[in-house]
Amino acid sequence: MSDDPAVLEWTVRTALILVSGLCLLCGYRVVQGPTTPDRVVALDAIATNVVAIAVLFALQTGRGLFITVSLVLAIIGFIATVAVAKFVTEGEIIE
Repeated sequence: MSDDPAVLEWTVRTALILVSGLCLLCGYRVVQGPTTPDRVVALDAIATNVVAIAVLFALQTGRGLFITVSLVLAIIGFIATVAVAKFVTEGEIIE
């Protein structure tokens, strides 16, 4: 197995491009989604992809701060998904 840093750099850059493209496709589903649950799932996928982008950027730059940012984004994305799902099903978030 190769320990070449160029392979890691190439892999991370390729993954960043791929995940960014997936975010664009999910954005299309948010705009064009036939139903509200489709839009909610697409928003959740975008949040997950943004977390992946933050982690990949941390690998690319070598800065651990982006790992902390990705954890915060994951928590916010989870809370937002739960809130939107509750609003869609029940019509209100806080009883």
